[in-house]
Parts: sequence; structure tokens; C-alpha cells
Amino acid sequence: MNTLEINKEREKKEKAYKTMLFLGMGSIVMIFAALTSAYVVSKSRPDWLAEFNLPSAFLYSTIIMIVSSVTFHMAKVAIKKNNRNLTSICLGLTLFFGIVFIALQFEGFSQIVSEGYYFTGSESNITTSFLYVLVLVHMAHIIGALISLLIVIYNHYKQRYNSTQSLGIELGAMFWHFLDFLWLYLFLFFTFYN
Repeated sequence: MNTLEINKEREKKEKAYKTMLFLGMGSIVMIFAALTSAYVVSKSRPDWLAEFNLPSAFLYSTIIMIVSSVTFHMAKVAIKKNNRNLTSICLGLTLFFGIVFIALQFEGFSQIVSEGYYFTGSESNITTSFLYVLVLVHMAHIIGALISLLIVIYNHYKQRYNSTQSLGIELGAMFWHFLDFLWLYLFLFFTFYN
């Protein structure tokens, strides 16, 4: 194979991977559209909590998620410049912030429970049950993104990425930014649609 054929094959492969990622993200959007639609419909129930406020940990986790998107973007930019050290630092920071995000989500659950609201049982409520389900489904996707980030970090240390070959980092960053946007949507949805 000559260089032109190799480049065409690489472009074809990149396009296929990106298409699969977009289809996956589209299906995730459908899941959250269905769940938030059910939330809107359920708001008319008589047992709905009209005065419920999100725990402060969710605000902090939102800020952490946005910062983690910045560090992932910086990793992508750094690898395009063949700056392996900065890429390593930014990928490590993204992993750290992702773990902090999950810890803050659990802290948010703890704050909800301390206010007397539970996921199930006699103290449960439809409002908080929806909140738990939506946050847990998002957290499951974040765990998947953390696993893919670990694979990206592994491949980076195996020196599989450089300025001309960065597809793994690009795909990981696209998925991470998507989940960041999705969490921001959920946070704003729960904040302003009480």
C-alpha cells in the first residue's frame, strides 16, 4: 500500500468510528429525552415536591465537570503539538476530575437523604426518585467514559498517539464533552424546572 491508500484507509476508519460514536450519543440523548419528558409529565402529580432544591454538591460537580472538559480539550490540543508531557498531565487531571465528579454526586445523594428524602420506601417521593434515576443513569455513562479515558491514557503511555494519529483522544474528548453538556442540561433542567 502506498501513502495515499493508507491515508484513505485511515480516513475511512476514522469516519466509521465517529459515526458509531454519534449513533451512541444519539441513543443516549433519546434515553434522557424520555426520562426528562416523564419528569415533566409527572410534575402534575399531587405528591410532587414543588419546593425541592438541588443539593449544593450538584453545583460543585457541575463546575468540576466543566473544568474536566477544559483539561480534556487541552490534552487534545497538546497531542496535536506532540507535547506528550502536557498531554499526560491533562489526561491525568481529567481522570482526577471525573472521579471527583462521581464523589460529589454521591455527596449530593447524601445531602438529599439528610433532608429526609429517599429513593425508595415510605420516605421516598416521585420527585427525588426521578432525580436519583436521572443522576444514576448519567453516572453510569460517566463511569463508561472513565473506562474509555483509562484506555486513552494507557494508549498514550504506549505512545500510540501523536500529532498525526490522535483518533482515540479525539473520540474520548468528544464523548466526554457530550456527557459534560448532558450533565449541564440536567443540572439546569432540575434547577429551573421545579
